[in-house]
Amino acid sequence: MTQTAIITGASEGIGAELARVFAEEGHELALVARRKDRLDALADEIAASGRPRPLVVELDLLEPDAVETLAKALADNGRVAHYLVNNAGFGLMGVAAELDSGEQLAMIDLNIRALTALTLRFLPQIIEQRGGILNVASVAAFMPGPGFAVYYATKAYVRSFSEALAEEVSASGVKVTALCPGPVATGFQSRAGFDFSGAMAGMKPAMLPAAAVAREGYEALLEERRVVVPGIVNNLLIWAARLTPRFILMPLLFVVQRRRG
Repeated sequence: MTQTAIITGASEGIGAELARVFAEEGHELALVARRKDRLDALADEIAASGRPRPLVVELDLLEPDAVETLAKALADNGRVAHYLVNNAGFGLMGVAAELDSGEQLAMIDLNIRALTALTLRFLPQIIEQRGGILNVASVAAFMPGPGFAVYYATKAYVRSFSEALAEEVSASGVKVTALCPGPVATGFQSRAGFDFSGAMAGMKPAMLPAAAVAREGYEALLEERRVVVPGIVNNLLIWAARLTPRFILMPLLFVVQRRRG
């Protein structure tokens, strides 16, 4: 069986960059996402660099049997999970009472349920292979987010789950890291409903490149750092949020989210 790094949400953004980093470091890959054309293009790019062509798995992780479908695809191709990168996820900006409830529940299903289901399904293999799990959270994991309430809550779960799991499996040699980036220039923003015109126009140039975030996440995983926040500004933001009383912080965050929309 070939040791394989599974990367979900690999069709673009941080997921695609994580695939490139893992490939550069000599890992064989299984790329998972809904858009097969993008996965095939990325797999071809990796193969053209002289690395083994990744296994492409076209899959909607919101489907009830998605995890078992992925497990079967790996087994059928002689693969065993060595690393699992839970990158798939999305956000929706807006007031919870005004956003579509079905879409918000789908966000919980993808950001929390699917991530947990994948982790539990492949954890025995990862323990056996002494591998690791990289869960993509967000700076949102460190504070509530009025105007982005459900998304922030899902990322708080990812961070909490990752840190607790890291402790549970530490004796087995398995590494677990929560990667908590701030804003990154990817398709996430358009899906979430960000508007970078007007007052928020100055924010876009300050975003970290997805490639830099992916590289830092990979290195943090190998170094067994349980939480990594790329960028000095993002670390300062978290520090300031921790020191600011909630009755001051919440209205400020709500104003910022409204300006993004």
